[in-house]
Amino acid sequence: MERAAVETPKRKPRADALRNRENLIEAAKEVLGKGGPDASLEAVARRAGVGIGTLYRHFPDREALFHAVFGRELTQLADMADRLDGGSDEVEALRVWLHANVALVETKRGMLGALSIVLTEESKQSFAEQSSRIADALNRLLASGVAEGRVREGVSAEDVMQTMYALCYARSPGESWRRDVLRLLDIFLDGLRQRSATGR
Repeated sequence: MERAAVETPKRKPRADALRNRENLIEAAKEVLGKGGPDASLEAVARRAGVGIGTLYRHFPDREALFHAVFGRELTQLADMADRLDGGSDEVEALRVWLHANVALVETKRGMLGALSIVLTEESKQSFAEQSSRIADALNRLLASGVAEGRVREGVSAEDVMQTMYALCYARSPGESWRRDVLRLLDIFLDGLRQRSATGR
C-alpha cells in the first residue's frame, strides 16, 4: 500500500531575506539606473550592504534583477495612475504623473545599458497588466477633463504616452537629458488645455 504524499508547507521568507531583497532592488535602481562606469553588480551589493553571493541568491541573472526593479517601479506608477484625480486641473495631475514616468524611463535606460540586456517580446508582455491599468486611468482622467471643458478633445492615453516616449528617446542620455525632456513635455501638456473661443 502506497503512502499518501505529504506536502511540506512552504516556509515564508525570513524577514532579513525580504529586507535584503528590497535593499538590493533599491540599490540597483540607484546604482544601475544612473549607468556610467561605476554601475556594476558588485557596486549594487555594496550599496545594499550585502555580499555578491546574496545578490545572486535573490537574482540569479541580470534579467531577473532588471525585472524586479522595473516591475516594482512600473507597479508604483500604475498605482499612482489609479489615484489620479484632476480636481480642478486634470492637466496638472497628468503633468505630475508624467514627470514621475520620465524618471522611470531614465532608470530603465540606465539599467539596460549597465546590464547589457535587451528586452524580448516575452519580457514586455510581463508588464502588460500594469500598462493596461495605466492606459485606463489616463483615459479616465482625460475624459474627465474633456467633460469639464478643461482638456481638448481627441487625445487618448496612447497619444500621451507615445509623445512622452518620443521625447525621451529623441535625446541621448546626458546631464541635461531630464531637464530638456521635462521642458518639452510641459510644452506638450500646455497644448492639451482647452482654449476658450477668444483664445484665452
